[in-house]
Amino acid sequence: MNAKKKDELLMNVELFSQLSPRYLKVLAGSCHEKSYKAGEALMEQGQRGLGLVVIVSGSVQVVKKLATGEELDVASVGPGEFIGEISVLDDRPRSASVIAKEDADCLVLSSWSFSAALKNHPEIALELLPVVVRRYRETNDKLLELQGEG
Repeated sequence: MNAKKKDELLMNVELFSQLSPRYLKVLAGSCHEKSYKAGEALMEQGQRGLGLVVIVSGSVQVVKKLATGEELDVASVGPGEFIGEISVLDDRPRSASVIAKEDADCLVLSSWSFSAALKNHPEIALELLPVVVRRYRETNDKLLELQGEG
């Protein structure tokens, strides 16, 4: 995938949609392509977050394992959506697992590349923060709702 295509893909992802073209180029230039087969784990709960992922094609399922051993299907994520941003931002273990529901092509932005971009251009963080916080709140609400159903 060429640089222009990566720029276009990121521009249409909610997390990056408000970034100026200059910053999109910085982030897109650090992304690499990765494919996952159906059933393969993109991320595992409790593991260190090595990057955030943008789904280009296919779909994945976000699964949260509870202390009781029960697994909750938190979300289904498809093309144009992103996952894994929280662990990248706070350098803490993954809060959920992500499994490919079908073959999926992705763009991966490594934690170190993302951190370097934020350090060199702190204004990127200010533009991303409202999206990350809103998404965190929505996920938290969804988890509370799912636990109430159990």
